[in-house]
Amino acid sequence: MSQFDKDDVEDLGLLKLDVLGVRMQSAMAHAVAEVERVTGARVDLDAVPPGDPATYGLIRSAETLGCFQIESPGQRDLVGRLQPTTFHDLVVDISLFRPGPVAADMVRPFIEARHGRAPIRYPHPDLEGPLRETYGVVVFHEQIIDIVHIMTGCGRGEADRVRRGLSDPESQGRIKVWFAQRAAANGYDAETIRRTWEIIEAFGSYGFCKAHAVAFAVPTYQSAWLKAHHPAAFYAGLLTHDPGMYPKRLLLADARRRGVPVLPLDVNKSGVAHRIELVSESGVWGLRLALSDVHGISEAEAQRIADGQPYASLLDFWERARPSRPLAQRLAQVGALDDFGANRRDLQLHLTELHRGARGAGGGQLPLAGGRKTAPAGLPDLTSAERLSAELGVLSMDASRNLMDDYRAFLDELGVTSARRLREARHGETVLVAGAKAATQTPPIRSGKRVIFTTLDDGTGLVDLAFFDDSHDACAHTVFHSWLLLVRGVVQRRGPRSLSVVGAAAWNLAELVELRVEGGLDEVAARLAEPLPKGEDSDATGGRRVRMPTGYEMHPWADLRPAGEEPAKVRKLWHQSPGSAG
Repeated sequence: MSQFDKDDVEDLGLLKLDVLGVRMQSAMAHAVAEVERVTGARVDLDAVPPGDPATYGLIRSAETLGCFQIESPGQRDLVGRLQPTTFHDLVVDISLFRPGPVAADMVRPFIEARHGRAPIRYPHPDLEGPLRETYGVVVFHEQIIDIVHIMTGCGRGEADRVRRGLSDPESQGRIKVWFAQRAAANGYDAETIRRTWEIIEAFGSYGFCKAHAVAFAVPTYQSAWLKAHHPAAFYAGLLTHDPGMYPKRLLLADARRRGVPVLPLDVNKSGVAHRIELVSESGVWGLRLALSDVHGISEAEAQRIADGQPYASLLDFWERARPSRPLAQRLAQVGALDDFGANRRDLQLHLTELHRGARGAGGGQLPLAGGRKTAPAGLPDLTSAERLSAELGVLSMDASRNLMDDYRAFLDELGVTSARRLREARHGETVLVAGAKAATQTPPIRSGKRVIFTTLDDGTGLVDLAFFDDSHDACAHTVFHSWLLLVRGVVQRRGPRSLSVVGAAAWNLAELVELRVEGGLDEVAARLAEPLPKGEDSDATGGRRVRMPTGYEMHPWADLRPAGEEPAKVRKLWHQSPGSAG
C-alpha cells in the first residue's frame, strides 16, 4: 500500500491498477455451483456460446433485472432502443452509458444511424477509419486518441496525454489552442476544427477505453445467459450475494414473472444461502429461500440449523438447533416451522412454553397429535394479510405472493394501467400507474436540471417514471416519502422496447386505500380531482427543513451538491438560519 495519490504514483513510474470488487462474480459463481450441486453438470461461463439467440432475445426484451450493468432504468431503456444482437453491441452499449458520451449527445445519433433512420456522418472523411464501427459517433477513448493523432500528427502517445488533460479545466484552454493550430497546419478548415473540438471537449475523459468496456461486457453477457438458461440458479445467486441496485423483493417478483416457483423458508429444507430444488418431473426448478435472510439471525445460528437437518419435531428442532426465542418466533411467523403441525400462532405459543421450560418453569414437554406432530392449541391462524406483513417484517420480502395483489381490485376500480398492459400504450397517452416503489434516483443529467427517476413494481412488471423539475412542487414530497404510489403521467416511447412514464401527479396509495374504506370510491375520486400545489412559493413539505450541524437548513429533498455540471446556474436550495454561525 502507498500513501501517494493516483497522480503521484504515475509520476513515480509505478503501475496504477483499479481493483474492483464485483459482487456479480460471486452471484454467478453461486449459480454455477447450484447447477452442479443438483445436476452434476459443471457450467463453464467462459465457454458459453458467444451468439446465443435466447440470451440476446432476453437483452433486447429489456427484461434485464439482475443482469450486470444493464439492469438500471436508464440501461433498460438504452438496450431497448439499441436492440443488441452481437457482443460488440454490448461493448458499445456499456460505453455509451457514460457521462462523456451522454454529455456529448452521442447516444441519440448512434441509435438513429444504427437503425438506418439517419445517415452516418463523420466530422471529416479522414476520421472514417476510427469511427466506422460506431457509425461516426465517438464512443471509446481510443477514438479520441485516433482523432487527435490524425488531425495533429502528434503521435498516439502524445494524443493519449492530450486526452487525459481534457479532464482538467485549466488544461482545456491550452489544449484547444494547440489542437486548432496543429490541425490548421495540417490543412483542416476552421469549421471542421471547431466541430471536431466540440466532440473532443464534450467527451472529455469521461468515457471507457474499449478494453475496459469489453471486460465489463463479458459478465454482462454471462449473467444474461444464466438468466435465460438457468433462471432459478441465477436468482439464487443474486439473492445470496445481492449485487444489484434493487431490493430483494423485486427479484422475487421478477422470478415469479419468469415462471420460477418461490419456495418458502423451511428449517428442514432451506440452506444458509439460497438454493434451487426440482419441483416437477418436467424439469421445473424452484428457488428455496435462505435462512440467512431471517432478520437478526447470526451466521452461527443459520449454520447450526442447516447442519442439524432434518428435524423430526418442534421439540427436536428446539433442542438440537438451539435457536433464541426471538429467532424461533420469527421462523414460526414466516412458516419455516409449518411442517411440525399446528398453525403459526399455535407454534408461537408452544415456543413460549418451551422457553419457559428451558428456564426451569416446567418440563419443556409438548402436547403431540399423533406421531411427532405438535398438537393444535386452538388459536386462530395468521390471516393472509398478517402472513404477508410477517414476511415483509422478518424477510424484507413478500415471499408467498406479491404485496400488490391485495390492491388489485381497488386499482381496477380506479382504471389503473398495469405494467403488463402498459407495453401496448401509445406514445403521449395519459395513464394512471401504481406500485411499490423499488428505487429512486436523482442523477446528474446533461441539461443540468434535476430529474427524479423512480421505478414501481406492480406485480405484473416494472414501471419506470421520470418527474421533471416542473412537477416537483406537486410530486416530490409524495414520491420521496411514500412507499406505495399512484401516479398520473404521460407515456413516453423512444423505441419498440423503450417505455417510461413522465409523472405529472402523485398520491400515497396507502392513504387512498384508507379513504376508500372510510368514505367509498367517491371520496377517492374527489381526492384525485383536488388541485395539486403549484408555483415557486408552494411547499409540499409543510415547511419541514433538514438542519445541518453547521447551522444551515435544507429543503428535505435538496441535493447536497446540485445536479449537473454547471452548479452556478442552479438555485441553491438551502439558506442560513437566523442566529447560526457565519
